[in-house]
Amino acid sequence: MAQTRSRKQLSARRALRRETPSTVAVLAEESDFAAMRRYKSFIFDDHQSYLRQLEGLLRALAAQGVHTRIALFDPADYEEFCTVEQLDPDTPASRSRYTAEVAAAGATVAYQGQPIDRLMPRLLHTAERERTWERATQLLAGLGPCGCCGQDIGHASSERAARAVAGLIESVGPGRHHLVCSVTAADGPVDLPFAAMLHVEADDEGELQLSEEEALVLTTVLAAGIATDGPGGIVLRTSRDGREVVRGWQLNDGWLWPLTEAEVFTAYCTDATTGEPVPPEPGVDYRPGIPVPRPEDADH
Repeated sequence: MAQTRSRKQLSARRALRRETPSTVAVLAEESDFAAMRRYKSFIFDDHQSYLRQLEGLLRALAAQGVHTRIALFDPADYEEFCTVEQLDPDTPASRSRYTAEVAAAGATVAYQGQPIDRLMPRLLHTAERERTWERATQLLAGLGPCGCCGQDIGHASSERAARAVAGLIESVGPGRHHLVCSVTAADGPVDLPFAAMLHVEADDEGELQLSEEEALVLTTVLAAGIATDGPGGIVLRTSRDGREVVRGWQLNDGWLWPLTEAEVFTAYCTDATTGEPVPPEPGVDYRPGIPVPRPEDADH
C-alpha cells in the first residue's frame, strides 16, 4: 500500500515537472567562459567540454518533456547584478538567481533538439537583435519634441520608417526578400552604428510572411537614422524564378531614395576594407532601386 502511494507521488512529481518550464543561461562566447573561470565555484575549465555538458542537460530536460529556453549569460552583467543585490558572485546559487531574474527576462530561444553548434549562432543573433532594438529605442525616446512643431521626434520617425519599409516591400513585389538596413545615428557628439535584417516572403497575391520581431527592429533602426538625419540605407536581395536581384536605397533627408544600377554594382563589387574592386557574384543581377512614394506625396 505504501509502495503504491509512493509510486503515485513520484508520478505526480514527474507530471508537475513536465509542466514547469526551464531557462538555461549559457556562456556562448569563449571570452565570456574565460571570464567566469576566475570564480572557484565554476568548475569547468574547457569551453567545448562545457558546451557538450550543456547539450547533454538540454537533451535530458527534453526527454522529460520539459519546455526549455536558452538565454545568454553575461559575466559583466552578472557581476553588476551581484553588486546591486549584495550577493556573493562565487556561488552556484547566485548564478541560478541571475538566470532566473535577469537572463530569463532577456533574449531567449527555444530548445527544440537542435545541435549545439546550430543553437549558439541563433542565440547570439537573437541577443544582438535585442540589444540593437533596445539601443535604437532608447535613442528615439530621448529625442523629445520637435522645436518647430512640437511633435515627438521618435514617434514621428518610427511612423515614417514603417511607411518606408512597407512601401519598399510593396514596390519590389513577389519573391523571397532579404533586407539589410544600416544607419549611423548621431547621439550628441557620438555616432552610433546600427544594423538590422529582415526576411520576407511575398506571393503573387501580395500575402507576406515575415518575422514581426525582425520587422520591428529594422523599422526602429531606420527610424533612428531618420530622426537624427544620419547616413545609411537599405540593400535588398530578391530570389525569384532561379535568379537573384540586388537593389539599394540611400537614406537622405528623412526618406529612402533609390540608388542607380551603377551605384548598386559599385557598392556590392567593392571590398569594404581595401576599396579594391571584387568580381560580381554569378547569377546575380544588379538593378536600380525602385522609387518609394513619400507619405507627403501620397497624402497630397
